[in-house]
Amino acid sequence: MYNCERNPQLNDLDKILFTEKQIQERIQALGIEINNHYQNQEFVLISVVNGAIPFTADLMREIHSPVYFDSIRASSYNHSTNSNGSPILLDRLNIGIANKDVLIVDDILDTGLTLSCIINEIVQQKPKSIKTCVLLNKIARRQIDLTADFVGFDIPDEFVVGYGLDFAEKYRTLPCVGILNPDFLNPPSWS
Repeated sequence: MYNCERNPQLNDLDKILFTEKQIQERIQALGIEINNHYQNQEFVLISVVNGAIPFTADLMREIHSPVYFDSIRASSYNHSTNSNGSPILLDRLNIGIANKDVLIVDDILDTGLTLSCIINEIVQQKPKSIKTCVLLNKIARRQIDLTADFVGFDIPDEFVVGYGLDFAEKYRTLPCVGILNPDFLNPPSWS
């Protein structure tokens, strides 16, 4: 079990959904799925930052194909537990993706609005193909018809943190994914 003395943020969780070991095992399986799909052909991996950084780093170690890497930054939550409904792209790609296969990696697919916004941005650059990979899939919150091609875990309609996912920039460094205790969902005074 996790040592709450070493990482007191663990005390803020109601429940751990996925341990570090479970996450790593699922990422290894996702790596196999992605390797089977791309068959050692090169592609562009685009990470949605900040949340997907830990997931992307671990996933890249499981991929055998030659990969070009870039990132894109989007925001839709600010310091809330609900999407504001209007994702904003804060950064755009630095490398060309025309006629290239693209894999977008994100931490969570919930409403679908952010990932859809990113896909629409990428489509304008005329890639050969676009696939998506998410660590967490929260189907209950979906507002648009969007399904990820590669999914780590399906989760309930709860506010989750850890392994890159945050609330007001806190909890990203937890090695697990857990449900945040409702007492901690008020905007923090330190934000």
